[in-house]
Amino acid sequence: MFKQRKIKNSKNHSEFLKTLLHSLPKEEVIYEPEELSVYECDGLTAFRVLPLAVVIPQKIEEILVILSACKRFGVPIVVRGGGTGLSGGATPVEGGIVLSLSKFNQILEIDPINQVARVEPGVTNMQVSQSAAPYGLYFAPDPSSQIACTIGGNIAENAGGIHCLKYGLTVNNVLAIKMLTVEGEIVSIGNVGGESPGCDLLSLIVGSEGMLGIVIEATLRLLPKPECAKLVVGCFDDVTEASKTVSQIIASGIVPAGLEIMDKLVIEAVQSYIQVGFPTSAAAVLLCELDGMFEEVEEECRLVEQIMIQMGAKEIIRSKNEEERLLLWKARKSAFPAAGRISPDYYCMDGTIPRKSLAFVLKRIAELAAQYNLRVGNVFHAGDGNIHPLILYDNSIVGEMERVESLGEKILELCVEVGGSITGEHGVGLEKLGPMCLQFSLEEIQQFHRIKRALDPDALLNPGKAIPTLHRCAEFGKMHVHQGQIAFAGIERF
Repeated sequence: MFKQRKIKNSKNHSEFLKTLLHSLPKEEVIYEPEELSVYECDGLTAFRVLPLAVVIPQKIEEILVILSACKRFGVPIVVRGGGTGLSGGATPVEGGIVLSLSKFNQILEIDPINQVARVEPGVTNMQVSQSAAPYGLYFAPDPSSQIACTIGGNIAENAGGIHCLKYGLTVNNVLAIKMLTVEGEIVSIGNVGGESPGCDLLSLIVGSEGMLGIVIEATLRLLPKPECAKLVVGCFDDVTEASKTVSQIIASGIVPAGLEIMDKLVIEAVQSYIQVGFPTSAAAVLLCELDGMFEEVEEECRLVEQIMIQMGAKEIIRSKNEEERLLLWKARKSAFPAAGRISPDYYCMDGTIPRKSLAFVLKRIAELAAQYNLRVGNVFHAGDGNIHPLILYDNSIVGEMERVESLGEKILELCVEVGGSITGEHGVGLEKLGPMCLQFSLEEIQQFHRIKRALDPDALLNPGKAIPTLHRCAEFGKMHVHQGQIAFAGIERF
């Protein structure tokens, strides 16, 4: 599919490292094994690879030097932001380097008139909103890891967050980028106006997982802070009732800023972690945030509470002030660390499904969890059907990780079956290469490869991620079938 990389021996490795050390300040090149171990994985710790080296440039000119050396020696490059990704997108490639953009951490401009921010890729998500706050503005995408995740990583994975239902994912809030191609050319895509002639290349790059170029600058859309925001929490005795309430709220014409569900296992974990007042007797809580003008929010809160009660909510909690609203959201954003306190290990899944299928899918996940004898907690963006099942396990138990991976594949297969997707915001990375074969036909996968070859003909940028090879799909045994006919039936199945 791609040209074969030729760097396979220690002599080439040695020459490559000498080139880096000669061309860059010594402190920008890490190559000692004990120091490299910090970079052996991202937030998906099940995949670990020790890179050949880690480079931490401070100037664009230094990135160009690195690109030139990598191209000369055929060394693959994995670009890294905050390392918080959950699909293995920033996992190093054997014999390759990690290019950390942590030093590209400057906010270049906050333009309150045009309501945009120009930032470098190493700026954290939360830092953008903090810098825009004096102007009454903020950056809408807010992943749970926003205190640490970077804008470059958000762009690579098309990150979302609890407010993406109303305000969109990263792709809806990035107006323009500057990107380095693997050839070292600086390319500008998009503009402040948000409309560009020709193909929508911005949407191609956002979510491409670092496989098509290296983002060195981004222009972000900022939004005015709403006059009022309140959070309504419905507590239910049945997660099915909470799931059906989601569709009823949307059907009423209300578009919440956020609409989230946590099930009983997650509620209990969170309550023991930060104690926010959720009733641990509840089977599920539905968090619904409403924002806008004060009178509008008050009326929508009343309507949402009425719908929740009609759908079976046994208790309603409404935030009384901004401090209480933020505390309730902190509970939701603490779900992942809270899960880490009740289980030695957990595996966070990411898939999307139609809202109408929420109740069915949650029931099937519970049945699958029982079948695999594993505990699964559910916490997710219910408004747009982006589910995040947390599979709890103990990696020290022989064979348990294999059962977890098998259960994870079954959950993603279920997402596709009901008309959803294998990822909503975490990306494909290494984790979902197999399930990609479930969702896309061979023709579609081939088209992905054509785009990759056009922008990175030597496959140096994050190779082996996001797009499965045709042979991998054959080995996975689940090629996408059209009308009962398997394309390329001659490819050997294992």
